[in-house]
Amino acid sequence: MSCLDLWSDANAKKAIIKYKDEGINEDLAIRTYSARLLGSDPELVLHGGGNTSVKTITQNIFGEIVPVLCVKGSGWDLETIEPEGHPAIDLEALKALRKIATLSDEEMVSIQRSNLINPNSPNPSVETLLHAFLPHKFVDHTHSIALLALADQPDAEVVCRKIYGDRVVIVPYVMPGFDLAKAAANAYELATKDNKKDNSEIEGMILLKHGLFSFGKSGKESYKRMIGLVKEAEKALPTKIELNLKSKKVYIDNNSSAEIYLPFIRGLIGRVASKYGYSNKWIFEIRSNKEIVEFINSSNLKELAKRGVATPDHVIRTKVRPWVIDSIEQTIKSKGQSNQIKNWFLSLEISLKQYVKEYIEYFESNNKRFNGNKKQLDPIPRLIAFPGIGLIGIGRTKKAASIAADIGQVWLTTIRSAESLGEYRPVNSSDCFDLEYWSLEQAKLGKSKEKSLAGNIVLVTGAGGIIGSSIAKEFSRQGAEIVALDINGDAAQQTAKACGKYAFSIQCDLTVPSEVKEAFKLIKLNFGGIDIIVSNAGSALPGNISSMEQSILDRSIAINLYSHNYVAQQAVKIFKEQDYSEEEKQYIIGGQILFNISKQAINPGPGFGSYGISKSALLSLMKQYAIEEGEFKIRCNGINADRIRSGLLNDQMIRSRSIARGLSEEEYMQGNLLKTEVKAEDVAKAFVALSKMSKTTGALITIDGGNPAAMVR
Repeated sequence: MSCLDLWSDANAKKAIIKYKDEGINEDLAIRTYSARLLGSDPELVLHGGGNTSVKTITQNIFGEIVPVLCVKGSGWDLETIEPEGHPAIDLEALKALRKIATLSDEEMVSIQRSNLINPNSPNPSVETLLHAFLPHKFVDHTHSIALLALADQPDAEVVCRKIYGDRVVIVPYVMPGFDLAKAAANAYELATKDNKKDNSEIEGMILLKHGLFSFGKSGKESYKRMIGLVKEAEKALPTKIELNLKSKKVYIDNNSSAEIYLPFIRGLIGRVASKYGYSNKWIFEIRSNKEIVEFINSSNLKELAKRGVATPDHVIRTKVRPWVIDSIEQTIKSKGQSNQIKNWFLSLEISLKQYVKEYIEYFESNNKRFNGNKKQLDPIPRLIAFPGIGLIGIGRTKKAASIAADIGQVWLTTIRSAESLGEYRPVNSSDCFDLEYWSLEQAKLGKSKEKSLAGNIVLVTGAGGIIGSSIAKEFSRQGAEIVALDINGDAAQQTAKACGKYAFSIQCDLTVPSEVKEAFKLIKLNFGGIDIIVSNAGSALPGNISSMEQSILDRSIAINLYSHNYVAQQAVKIFKEQDYSEEEKQYIIGGQILFNISKQAINPGPGFGSYGISKSALLSLMKQYAIEEGEFKIRCNGINADRIRSGLLNDQMIRSRSIARGLSEEEYMQGNLLKTEVKAEDVAKAFVALSKMSKTTGALITIDGGNPAAMVR
């Protein structure tokens, strides 16, 4: 899809009026408006990439009117940026730095921070000085796919000059920072002198192997120049750019087999990571459309992949190159039909270990240039190219995996475009290393603490109910990725929405084995595997057992027993696939199945025989799984809760039970040793706590405020 000119004078005026009411001047209002236009196009910028600025005036702490540079701040995304995302810095102080011969990155950041008008503002972009040293009021910077296809050519300067003539400044690759700012400013001034001879105006600047700048007297002029320059690049490419990151359409050559392989790959990555001292929990984001599959099935994929990222800015998200693996069909061709999965997996393991070995060698050889002072990052790939299946983004969170997948799509689209014109030749591995191991990035190591359940994929059944929803939210707060499953699809969706952008919902009748199987297929296709099951769904069907219709008892057992077994069987299958062929017991990942049982399993009450009987059987089921699967590090535990306001114990039932016992509703709900009402959040926290008890299995924890009749021992 071609880059579109989305400028609207009417919308620009609306932005000016809107932000004026918030005390924002017209310059910054237009800067915010046009920055958002750029950020809305994934062919221009992605996930915090690119940067924009405007030179304006503001009032400092002394009440003086001073010229400032408002430039994109760290942590802001252009697509959603607000005025505060362009922190103001004393412009004269920045311009004075042009006279300095050298400046370290740390010194540059410190000086920029010390000259912020508002000291609470975020760190300004690392390319702040480049914006400051250019004379234009508005400056825009993107990583346009079309432009990178030109800038990554072996003879990129010749190619770009042929297309743009003298309307752009061309700057050889220099790592972002002070040196690039000076090089760009010098190149601009030299080009300006040359252009004065024929009165032609410079519209932009191409940073080879990096990206594109445009500038102008107004936000509209700079924006339209950016779009115009990108359109010219697109026109020069024989291959049309087709990038739709938001499309949900899936195109897989063999869709029935895709989900089969994912747990094997996820488990292998986790176990190899743990052997190097890193977490064994990683999340997948699978992308597969016609363009992706065609590219990944190409005969020279491995050679193209070794050439590296489209721009060094991507290396922090994707590593220097993807891991290219053989499909099972390719393995069969080389090793024969027998033991298909085993042969494929063994070749996969060899391939991953080779990837890790090469990454360590890449680090060690480049680290010599820094006297061994750099700290190695994990050697785990962030992108997998899987012939016949597609592209897999990998991350410690679903968000990180999705970002990696987005950038992976940009990478392959850039390669296709570059190869259609000539040859894809991005920056070398040394330049990538310098950015991946940038001192500013290294300084962040150890400062951000992961949440306790980061990397875990958690399925909560009955997630649409009060207890299930509370459980899902609590696991989400602990950093887990959530799959909310319920027979009520809308309710499951609401719970997933409450757990964040990347939570996933499934509508499923757990009493139907085929639907359960399909649900787990969706989980694998969306996350790659599973780690924790909270088997929470249930139903309390009332009635005396002596007069109960068989259909009601059958229904109760189907919901409260059989459905839990259907879920557990599918989960155990995936757990074992994730640990396939692991011989060293300490590296087995295992998994967890946590059952929401009930005090009825131990302390049955009148009129709920079908519920108590099925829950007693569920308790036995939990113990049986604990006994049989313990050697595989699969832990099975349960929670016994009582008197929790929920779909089972609703207001009407609480009222009738209270009247029957001659108690107030408050007394009924607090009828325990601690004289306190137990809530859904308490149950949720108990499940989370139980999930962290790594040496506990076959256990039953009671959450009821203290009920002697329901005590386990």
